[in-house]
Amino acid sequence: MALFQKIKDAFSKNKDKDKYLSGLSRSQKSFGDRLRTLSNNFHGIDDELLEEIMILLLESDVGIHTAQKIIDRFEKEGKNIKKYDSMEDYLISILYDFYDPELDDPIRFNENGPTVILMVGVNGSGKTTTSAKLIEFFKNEGKSVAVAAADTFRAGAIDQINTWAKRLDVPCIKGKQGQDPSSVLVDACRYAKDHEIDILIADTAGRLQNKKNLMKELSKMNRVVQKEIEGAPQEVWLVLDATTGQNGIMQAQEFMEATNVSGIVLTKMDGTAKGGIVMAIRDQLELPVRFLGLGEKPEDLKEFDLNSYLIGITKGLENE
Repeated sequence: MALFQKIKDAFSKNKDKDKYLSGLSRSQKSFGDRLRTLSNNFHGIDDELLEEIMILLLESDVGIHTAQKIIDRFEKEGKNIKKYDSMEDYLISILYDFYDPELDDPIRFNENGPTVILMVGVNGSGKTTTSAKLIEFFKNEGKSVAVAAADTFRAGAIDQINTWAKRLDVPCIKGKQGQDPSSVLVDACRYAKDHEIDILIADTAGRLQNKKNLMKELSKMNRVVQKEIEGAPQEVWLVLDATTGQNGIMQAQEFMEATNVSGIVLTKMDGTAKGGIVMAIRDQLELPVRFLGLGEKPEDLKEFDLNSYLIGITKGLENE
């Protein structure tokens, strides 16, 4: 169980571990606590245990196909495990290998000008609030930040992000409601270049009602930022509401048809008991999870750490 010990050690060194524990407490109660009840009748890895773990994975929103892959790995490599504690640690190690953080590319920053991050997602996913939290995150990293109010369709969206920008003391480049969002992005890119801004976050519209128009709109946004800043957008992050579970996966597939999504930001993880959606994202979308929303405050948006996530949904406070 050398891998589990590495996971545990890495978790203990994470400065955000307490926030992970509190933010994932609901998932831990539904998954970790119920996993531990299996210790009462544990007799090794048999069909009955495999069925119980499959149910736990499905109820945690891992999804049937992803859950089956995890179970197959678990069964194949765990035949000699005789103790419950070893089984639990082994399952955590299987989940770690299944996600495999080595597959994640680092965030792509522009070394020769502003880094443009397009924020995409359906209305209600927390996209605008997440954009504001990212402003706070990058400011704390010592970077200069500006935000583009490129959601010109939803009533109040421009005012919402502009209010956040004032509160966080960063410039907000905005147009008028109903204006072509690409024109706002052109102005924002030019502002970012002229003022030597490190990070430009673009809050885009979240419409999925008409996929054809969405594709055209996102494609145009990509073209205009590429024209203004070489290599932009460096990142396209899809904001998903963790409480929507498998519906979020379907939303993601729609957006992935429209633009080159490079990462996922999962919001409202503290509000769901179904934290297994992270595994479904890795398996079904083959995308990295970049950030987790573990609370409502700006500082509650945390960079995704697989070690802390796995301890958070399984061991929880027992590990402390």
